[in-house]
Amino acid sequence: MELKETEINEMNFQRISLELQSNLDLIMDENLQLAKNINTESIIPLINSIQESERIFLVATGRSGLALRGAAMRFMHLGRSVFVVGDTTTPAIRKNDLLIAASGSGTTSLIVKAAEKASALGVKIVALTTAPLSPLAKLADHTVFIPAAGKQETGGDKSKQFAGSLFEQFLLLLMDVVFHSLWKLEGKPAEELWERHANLE
Repeated sequence: MELKETEINEMNFQRISLELQSNLDLIMDENLQLAKNINTESIIPLINSIQESERIFLVATGRSGLALRGAAMRFMHLGRSVFVVGDTTTPAIRKNDLLIAASGSGTTSLIVKAAEKASALGVKIVALTTAPLSPLAKLADHTVFIPAAGKQETGGDKSKQFAGSLFEQFLLLLMDVVFHSLWKLEGKPAEELWERHANLE
């Protein structure tokens, strides 16, 4: 018996729906597993560095860069002086500033060069990477090791996602954890943070 077109469409809809749910479960499960494996004590020096620094500079490329831009916005809400490296309004970095540099591989040339310049100026550097022995990690004063799969690690136990997706996703979550922790430590009301939110929208 031939299936009607509406029945075929319904079958495809159900199949795709199940596939979407499976993919959502995979991504959530991988991030939850990573959250259990990361050393939360390694995040404390990052929080301390943010509190002690005059200004915060963030540098990353690609999707990691998008994650750090989200963090920059949240630090602005806390009242921090924060800049994203590469923006036209980003000033020169100084000794009492902090550079937060993210690179899954720890070898991204733009990120490593920025860290080299910052290091030469005596700037404190915190690296966020999957590679604790990478050039970026070696330049950093402190490294937060994110045990996710690297971009070229496919089919392994760390992640079934494409390229560095897990690192990039978790980077966003991690920086939100840092923001939330700072917010609670400082005890500022949400209304105060909201007053700094962009109003030219």
